[in-house]
Amino acid sequence: MIERVHTIGRGAYELLRRPLAHAFDSDQNPLNYLGALTIFFSWIVLVSGVWLLIFFRTSVSDAFESVEYLTHEQWYLGGVMRSLHRYASDALIITILLHVVKEFIFNRYRLNRWFNWVTGIPLVWMIFALGITGYWLVWDELAQYVAISTAELLDALPIFTDSMAGNFMSDELLSDRFFTLMAFIHLIGLPIFLVFGIWLHVFRLNGPRINPPRRMMAATLLCMLVLSAIYPAISHEKANLAMTPQLLRFDWFYLHVYPLIQRWSPGSVWILLVGISVVLTIAPWTPPARKTTVAVVDLDNCNGCKRCADDCPFGAIEMVPRTDGTNYSHQAEVDNELCISCGICVGACPTATPFRSKSALIPGIDLPNHSAADIRQQIVDQAVETSSEPRVMVFGCRDDRQTERVRKAGANVIKVRCMAHLQPSYLDFVLSRDKADGIMLLGCEDGNCNYRLGAEWTEARIARERDPRLRKRTDTTKIAMGWVPPWSNIVDPVKRLDAFRNSLLGRDAET
Repeated sequence: MIERVHTIGRGAYELLRRPLAHAFDSDQNPLNYLGALTIFFSWIVLVSGVWLLIFFRTSVSDAFESVEYLTHEQWYLGGVMRSLHRYASDALIITILLHVVKEFIFNRYRLNRWFNWVTGIPLVWMIFALGITGYWLVWDELAQYVAISTAELLDALPIFTDSMAGNFMSDELLSDRFFTLMAFIHLIGLPIFLVFGIWLHVFRLNGPRINPPRRMMAATLLCMLVLSAIYPAISHEKANLAMTPQLLRFDWFYLHVYPLIQRWSPGSVWILLVGISVVLTIAPWTPPARKTTVAVVDLDNCNGCKRCADDCPFGAIEMVPRTDGTNYSHQAEVDNELCISCGICVGACPTATPFRSKSALIPGIDLPNHSAADIRQQIVDQAVETSSEPRVMVFGCRDDRQTERVRKAGANVIKVRCMAHLQPSYLDFVLSRDKADGIMLLGCEDGNCNYRLGAEWTEARIARERDPRLRKRTDTTKIAMGWVPPWSNIVDPVKRLDAFRNSLLGRDAET
């Protein structure tokens, strides 16, 4: 059942991915930086919020007027900052939603990834709390509606002795201390917890992407500035507790649950919200996923070079003092609770070379059920002696759907766990030993690596910018990475293969 949900979700995601893949290269595609964009929008909210705080007055009588001053009198800066604050907050909700959906449909929330998934749930609660308390501070009619509805919701919890909703019976009952408290919660208290929560969410990752590319940041910020100028954020009429607001410009990004408070009982709304959170929390274990075989270190071949630890996307490898009495100072040690068997560590190991002939191909670190020796044997078995067309050996990621389409089209495909599982010396082995005329690497579509860093490390190794580097004698024109230009704009992987064959023959590729 859950696999069917994943399949349907991926189909829907593909409708969004394809037009963006045509419009952007993989290193500029917003869908590849959803988490980083969320953090970037958070920074915009923070910086613009600091400016608004300078002029905001925390009192019942002055809160609304101070916001109006920023919006109309200081429109050239304060008004822009307010609009930027609003639109960045809304954009943040969109990227969070897409990020959660994407991680779910691509099954990146189970097994050893459960920690990142579970720690993300309270982050969503905090972000919504920040948005809602932000509406209170404006103290217009919408703020009045939000404040009273929220108070009714909180009164349903058995944690307050006095009714919070009672504070909003009249303007006289509402004190300035309330606005001081709300300003503290919105501008200091919750942001501190949010920063800590983001750190907790990503600290187990190796090299987390917390910043999108600069061009993307600049373009996004420019779009928001233009939007702020064309459709500036404005307030409703000033809140009046003696009257009920009749017409509101609703914010469905943060307040989508509030109409339910008017239709249902507050207890029912809490059951819905807590129920959704509980379902998301237990999702990594329902149903239980099959545990994968983790990487294994062979001390006879490990020289403690640290490359596997540097390249592991999930921080599952640690360098510890040597235990076998050799002259090497350190050895790799795999944390079974963090390893997800992506094989990237094998691709980083200098001893995982297929050219070894005098001894068994046993690298310093390897995957027992998909070893480096197995990959070499598949290369030998699938090599084509002669062909009228250029012989292309295709390597595909285990989780990439493109490889099956290429296989059905008659191509020989060798699957690896992740494209970075393939050590660069294997590419040299294929070409120098005349196993093929060219190599096609079909990694995860659009460079969206299922193991985070596989496409990035592969590109850097082939470009000879990261160890283990591809040998200089290897002709890189005979190696095509199917997720980078010009191939990324050819959606059909079979067409990519045909285009690559044409390039090997010196013909123009027909796309």
